[in-house]
Amino acid sequence: MTTEAPYLRIAGELRRRIVSGELSPGDRVPSTRRITKEWGVAMATATKALATLNQEGLVRAVPGVGTVVAEHVRERGGPTSRRGLDRGRIVGAAIALVDAEGLAALSMRRVATEFGTSTMALYRHVPSKAELIRLMSEAVFGGAPAGPPPVGWRPRLEREARWLWSQYEQHPWLARAMAALTRPLASPHAMRYTERVLSALKGLGLTPAQMLHVHLTLLGFAQGIAMAVELESQARQDTGMTAEEWMESVEPRMEAIQTAAAYPVLSTLFGEDGFELELDALFEFGLARVLDGVEVLVSGVPGERPS
Repeated sequence: MTTEAPYLRIAGELRRRIVSGELSPGDRVPSTRRITKEWGVAMATATKALATLNQEGLVRAVPGVGTVVAEHVRERGGPTSRRGLDRGRIVGAAIALVDAEGLAALSMRRVATEFGTSTMALYRHVPSKAELIRLMSEAVFGGAPAGPPPVGWRPRLEREARWLWSQYEQHPWLARAMAALTRPLASPHAMRYTERVLSALKGLGLTPAQMLHVHLTLLGFAQGIAMAVELESQARQDTGMTAEEWMESVEPRMEAIQTAAAYPVLSTLFGEDGFELELDALFEFGLARVLDGVEVLVSGVPGERPS
């Protein structure tokens, strides 16, 4: 007797809502973050559930909006309709694919298969895979934190950094796609994020170089932690084990190494309370330390400064 995979169970429930009319064409379906909270599953499971519905033609990704119920649903088992094939639909399908399977799964041929069309048909809208990745990144950066910015440079930087981190959590491939600090993508939406960060630093007396270095340090920090999100997602696909299950499998070996007394400090840190690495907690800890450093930099600038 086999147990239905969690992502299939979630996809089935969302499919029922769509077919029953509970969710109408154009309505937003639960986001990956909402799915993780509602069903108590990992982010990878949530993205796989939405990817399943996308492959069935029931939903589509809308840049800056989220995943919505598709206006035209393909027949069960048939290819996605070729009618209305455009750049937006191609980018949305590519994002859903890579969210579920990682950047390594992306190819023009694979995306074309999602639409039941030829690769050449896609090239009429997107000239290359590199351009597709740029458009995908641009679409993800199309959003922005909700509401007006808070007062003070530090709360503003915290809000922007947390917004960026949320994008990396929802789209694990994004950190690698945007990782080239020395060769940034020509992305107007990503540049709007940069503009918001620099605006928070304006008027503090920092030099242009210092402002840019603060921005790139925050960006590089968030990207570095986010790379672990992608690696964990890929490792889960490769091994079929969660991080907790993998740790349990190597625990005997780790204990054998620690009892060798070669690591007297390290071995004392894993007592009865234990230590569980949570990337969200690691991000918040590191963000606070980075901003502490920026605060020291700002406090060293002579003259009146806003808080």
